[in-house]
Amino acid sequence: MSVDPRRRVAPPPPPSPIEAHPDSTKMALAGSNNTKPSTGAVADEGFKLRFCTVCASNQNRSMEAHLRLASANLPTISFGTGSLVRLPGPTIKEPNVYAFNGITYNAIHNELQAQNPQLYAANGLLPMLARNLTIKSYPERFQDWVPGKARLDHNGDQGFHGTEGGVVDVIITCEERCFDAVLEDLHNKGGLLNRPVHVINIDIKDNHEEASVGGGAILDLALRLNEGAAKEREVYGAAGWDSSGKSREGFDEKVPEIVGEWQERWPNYPALWTLAWF
Repeated sequence: MSVDPRRRVAPPPPPSPIEAHPDSTKMALAGSNNTKPSTGAVADEGFKLRFCTVCASNQNRSMEAHLRLASANLPTISFGTGSLVRLPGPTIKEPNVYAFNGITYNAIHNELQAQNPQLYAANGLLPMLARNLTIKSYPERFQDWVPGKARLDHNGDQGFHGTEGGVVDVIITCEERCFDAVLEDLHNKGGLLNRPVHVINIDIKDNHEEASVGGGAILDLALRLNEGAAKEREVYGAAGWDSSGKSREGFDEKVPEIVGEWQERWPNYPALWTLAWF
């Protein structure tokens, strides 16, 4: 069976060759020290890992990543871990606050547009919400998710196909406190399905520019992970993939290596990794 390490940090990348130090200014702008991340879509007939993206409010970082992965033909769901959805308001002391799992992105968009269209267009909230409402209906809270419960009522969401059964193979969080909240919640839920899930954190600042670059970094990692899983299934077959089959064991063992290689390309996005259980 898969080993269950706790909060193991992905292995550090090997040192770069002396002649290959990237320009730090370009890295800061692009987030990557490689010319081009992987951006291709997975073929319809190809194997696809199932992904979950998570940030605090299921508005900016997790939704940018959700869109990138779904657009690459990867099954994807997304959540927030906060107690409430919080968006900037007219002042720092007056945020706009909403409940998860109820109010739609469309309703939030219309409310903010009625409040102050100039302000919320200028700070990017209205464009962000206009994007979000094309991805799924409403922000969801991770702690309210029941792994293994069918999500058939989400059939209009981007990335829906493949997530109908309510389980994923990889959870990617965008902030360490979200990573901690996800692990705490999975522990509290007790692992009743006895099903492994990789939890990876990629620290991304919560602004629109960083979310865009970070979304590309998450897509690159997702495609690398998917390729690694597909290779293991080609060698060992698909039997036991959802539990402790040979292909699953092989993939689980290679994930830290894949994350380490990805970290070389994206040194500005420090990553954490652990194996948890549904």
